[in-house]
Amino acid sequence: MPRIKFTVAYDGTNFCGWQRQKHGDVPSVCQTIQTGLEKIFDQKISLFASGRTDAGVHALNQVCHFDTTRPEGRIKGMDLSRAMKTQLPSTIVVKKAWLAPDDFHSTLSPEKKTYRYLIYNAPQQSAFLSRYTDWIRKPLDLDYLNSCSKFLLGNQDFKSFQSVGSDVAHTERSIYQAEWSWRKKDIAQFTVTGSGFLKQMVRNIVGTQLLLEKKGLPAEKLQEIIKAQSRNAAGPPAPPQGLFLMRVYYPLDLDNKCREL
Repeated sequence: MPRIKFTVAYDGTNFCGWQRQKHGDVPSVCQTIQTGLEKIFDQKISLFASGRTDAGVHALNQVCHFDTTRPEGRIKGMDLSRAMKTQLPSTIVVKKAWLAPDDFHSTLSPEKKTYRYLIYNAPQQSAFLSRYTDWIRKPLDLDYLNSCSKFLLGNQDFKSFQSVGSDVAHTERSIYQAEWSWRKKDIAQFTVTGSGFLKQMVRNIVGTQLLLEKKGLPAEKLQEIIKAQSRNAAGPPAPPQGLFLMRVYYPLDLDNKCREL
């Protein structure tokens, strides 16, 4: 069965998250895409993604895959982006697609991921950015926040930043990049790259750093929170609308085996 890999961007505002919820009428990103694929390919589709984003969280390059019974000859040259445009709301866009090898798996194969969190830092909230940024009135001290972020680097147990409701074998992860910068004069961004992330880990990290900055506590307090390995030691999660899945990295040998449609 041919395996199709594709990237998708979505505005998560009006969705319950990537995964379908057992209760409630709010659609999931996964189910919306899956339904469209099933209409195009005229078969039942099992859709996989690099990971699950929470309700309200966005993605610029979520990576997905599915297997199809359609012969490879009928797939080559297919414009999946154009075909899916008729099946999806304007808030979900399929960007590019490839024929992938059997050993590629969007969930199991990633080497690392990059997330970005955006904050509108101004005296008044923006009516136009409220879907895509958190809003903080008080001027942020990015030098302080960066002094906190350095304690995130390396391979550590991040249990303090794991929200309940996730089932993982262990809570150790490697963080390769954790940096605050000004995207524009009034928009701060936190960029973090790691081997993987626990449930709401990025939002919990951002919320904790912002709490420490607000209270004027020493940056070293973040290291104490990590070592505590307790969710109670950390701060509340930052709101979901500021978070974006930016990029998912796969082994080069797998990327090279993928053939663009």
